[in-house]
Amino acid sequence: MEHTHEQGMLTIGAFARACRLSPKALRLYDELELLRPARVDPHTGYRYYTAGQLEQARLVAWLRRLAMPLAEIRRVVGLPPHAAAREIRAYWARVEAETAVRRDLAAFLVEELRAPDGAPRKGHTMLELHYAARSDRGLVRTADQDTAYAGRRLLAVADGYGPAGASASGAAVEALRFLDTAEPPAGGVLNLLEDALHGATQAVRDATGPEEAGTTLTALLWTGEGHLALVHIGDSRAYVLRDGELFRITHDHTLVQSMVDEGRLTPEEAASHPQRSLLLRALGTDTPPAADLRLHEARAGDRYLLCSDGLYGVVAEDLLRTLLADAADPEAAVTGLVDAARAEGGPDNIGCVVADLTERAA
Repeated sequence: MEHTHEQGMLTIGAFARACRLSPKALRLYDELELLRPARVDPHTGYRYYTAGQLEQARLVAWLRRLAMPLAEIRRVVGLPPHAAAREIRAYWARVEAETAVRRDLAAFLVEELRAPDGAPRKGHTMLELHYAARSDRGLVRTADQDTAYAGRRLLAVADGYGPAGASASGAAVEALRFLDTAEPPAGGVLNLLEDALHGATQAVRDATGPEEAGTTLTALLWTGEGHLALVHIGDSRAYVLRDGELFRITHDHTLVQSMVDEGRLTPEEAASHPQRSLLLRALGTDTPPAADLRLHEARAGDRYLLCSDGLYGVVAEDLLRTLLADAADPEAAVTGLVDAARAEGGPDNIGCVVADLTERAA
């Protein structure tokens, strides 16, 4: 018989028809160790499958269509359904984030390559930053370990931790300050920012010595050509207020955020989790920092907020949006935001930068 084996197994042909895959695909999945036959005839080499393997075969096919790496597919197909669903959700969240990075970079490169040599690019002479920065000790901490900086091109917030946390955050931001006056090379701004990050890493280590200390770092660099370049590590954040809506443009590098990404916690549960401040990435650790580096498309009228968790951790996002939207200028916005955090008890240091991207006056 072609369709069944004497023990009730399906031949590769029958199994292929049942799961709507080709025998060629099933042989490939066997070679890739994604779906092994239940039995292989020792004399003919013919493959046999059980009906119970049909769902696994379909799952492998779907994951292949998602372009999931083979090593991840092998792991996912061996998990219970709920755990597999969490892994797939986390994988797709990473794909969407990486796609957004590539989209912004592609748009930037297209704009660079299409502009005639020597011609001003979009925003090169038309837009500029207006900014304000403030770091506040809060009402509980005995020292201020946050550093906030805003300049013509550079916006930065760092949140230090440990005995030498203030030195760590100050050294990280100081190592980037040369970017405020340096003219970013066309098409190479991310390389410039990555090199600056390495310098900041070393500066933090030099400043803290053997102390168990480190810092977050979130910075935006205005390219002058319609984009802001982002470098981000840790749990400080960057937001943009655009057309009255507030969008977060960074992703926390914390344990609880990873649990949210994996579907193990809801955002509401994460907000009150006892380990919500446990960092997975920071400057000053023994391992090289794995920072997020990407280009963000900027528009005239954007208002940007960079802040430490001493602000967003106690001031609800709706209130952040309202305070940013209602403030007449960056200085008023910073004052209102810091006052709001202090009104909530000011349990942590408050690092805050607000900047408007506006048309340059003639």
